[in-house]
Amino acid sequence: MKKKTISLLLALSLAAFSGCGQDQGGTSIDDLKPSNGPQESRQPAPDGDAAQEMTFVLCNEPDTIDPGITSNSFAVPFLINCFEGLVTYNNAGEIVPGNAERWTANEDLTVYTFHLREGLAWSDGTPLTASDYVYSILRVLDPKTGGQYVNMVSDYLLNGAAYNRGEVSAEEVGVKALDDRTLEFTLANPCPYFVDVVGMWVYFPVQKAVVEANGDAWTTAADTYVGNGPFKVAEIRPSERYVLVKNEHYWDAENVTLEKLTFRYILDVSTALTAYENGEVDGVRNIPSSDFARLKAENAGIQTYPSYGTVYYLFNCGKAPYNDPLVRKALNLAIDRESLISNVAQIDGVPAFSFYAPGYVQNGKDITEGRSDFGLSGKADPAAAKDALARAGYPNGEGFPTVQLSFYSDDNVKKLAEAIKEMLETNLGIQVEVSSADWAVFYDSVQSGNYEVAAMGWSADYVNPMSFLPLLYTGDTTNISFYSNPAYDALVDQARQERDPVKFAELVGQADELVSSEYPVLPLYYKSNNFLLKDYVQGVYMTSSSSIYFKNAEVLPH
Repeated sequence: MKKKTISLLLALSLAAFSGCGQDQGGTSIDDLKPSNGPQESRQPAPDGDAAQEMTFVLCNEPDTIDPGITSNSFAVPFLINCFEGLVTYNNAGEIVPGNAERWTANEDLTVYTFHLREGLAWSDGTPLTASDYVYSILRVLDPKTGGQYVNMVSDYLLNGAAYNRGEVSAEEVGVKALDDRTLEFTLANPCPYFVDVVGMWVYFPVQKAVVEANGDAWTTAADTYVGNGPFKVAEIRPSERYVLVKNEHYWDAENVTLEKLTFRYILDVSTALTAYENGEVDGVRNIPSSDFARLKAENAGIQTYPSYGTVYYLFNCGKAPYNDPLVRKALNLAIDRESLISNVAQIDGVPAFSFYAPGYVQNGKDITEGRSDFGLSGKADPAAAKDALARAGYPNGEGFPTVQLSFYSDDNVKKLAEAIKEMLETNLGIQVEVSSADWAVFYDSVQSGNYEVAAMGWSADYVNPMSFLPLLYTGDTTNISFYSNPAYDALVDQARQERDPVKFAELVGQADELVSSEYPVLPLYYKSNNFLLKDYVQGVYMTSSSSIYFKNAEVLPH
């Protein structure tokens, strides 16, 4: 869904800031690089007792499976298992070496050097070198590519934005292959969390030969979909299934046990659950909210992971009457978040009063602890909501245009939309119309600004507030609420370059306070991520950015 990593099934995490070199007075961050960390112990099944094959249901289709183009979190399960970047994540949520075996940074954190593993190869067996990373990054920066996450490269690399605008040559961009195994990034500004950034899929390598020979069609056939992750593609049937098999050319193939992984698409979550309970599939990404309590009580295989993200609705802040903070405040006050959590979503959730989620820890304390509630509460406040609407010029809702509330096709999201419609109509005396569309159509309308109030959510791509702050930064490609505040932009610019972790946290808090007091979105709740998995499958794990990894999966006898 995201973004972007956009997903409406997002949320609360207590993960610490990891993988970022802090200024310790030296020129190397090797000592600060997380270790491979604790791994789940796996008990090998007796030979021949269990076929190493599994089927996992995905309930939403991505717009594309090109890592250089998509910002859609529905593509993530596919991307992170077919590709691998310079760094990756272990089951503890820590940054660990991926294609790069180590990395260093200069003293002012403007030059990062990554040293690739020896003998890296693509899934077709051809060599993978540092030049492949250079090609892939320049491809993202090329406006002809249409990369939805181009800002995650152009905002950081020296001359990245200028190259995107056609003002400089490729040789002037801050990414160089010093040799086949050494990749150097030169940044426009100091960035203590750049190692986290390169873990995002927009930095994954793609093979120049297949991309240039097939154009956009390279992602549509198994024989041209060349990756470098633990799995490779054996079959592609859009809207039906994607079949992955173990990639024998992956650098750590000897530790990949699963031989076949089928991603099956069942868009109706109730139908997906039936397939799971009938033993037709081994796991399901989305759980029907109405069945959550029962499945938990039955110990049916619910896997729960913390998630650094927020469930919310977008306001189109560039369109009247939603360009008025009082209108946005009124709609926020009219929502009973506790009821949405307990009675509609039926989850263990925490009411959200800001787009920025808890989950970033500094000195043992979440930086959101003790922050303002911005005049909101878990319960609706109809009197205060009507007062705000009256001060905006709509006493008792008179003259207020019918709210167009849109959402993407999903059973759980539909229930939330219908409940929000009732709350707004009852508590404000206004009219609300709801509409839905398949994700691709819905998201295209949102990106183009063709909406009023729209279902959305954000799951951070890396555990740092900078995965959230650009969402409301003027002109950022992720700012699809079209909100703009120069004072907020200035705080974000300062935070981007701040090397002192305490000052960084203070700037984040100031930016959050400033922007959330203007209600640019309709935050609903923070919650954990859940999926279903049979107990005979072990080693599958999810990070707080909602990425689900199968490279350690193993099927036990059952």
